[in-house]
Amino acid sequence: MASKEPAELTNEDLVREAKRLRPLKIMDAVLIGVLLGIAIYSTVRSGAGLLSFLPLVYLPIARKNRIRLGKVEALLQERGMT
Repeated sequence: MASKEPAELTNEDLVREAKRLRPLKIMDAVLIGVLLGIAIYSTVRSGAGLLSFLPLVYLPIARKNRIRLGKVEALLQERGMT
């Protein structure tokens, strides 16, 4: 189901996808916060290194999740299911 575009989903699948994606918003924020904390601690402790750039690796994933949730919620509103 993850490979389909939101516009191709049936109403039931769209609702299911929205329920699956909503908690990801909070999880993304928590994970980015933790990664930022690790990066700051690592930078202060031993200078700039690999862990200093760790949050930058996760940002595209979080952005993709947020864009997909926006598309799903827009389709739910368009179909009058909200």
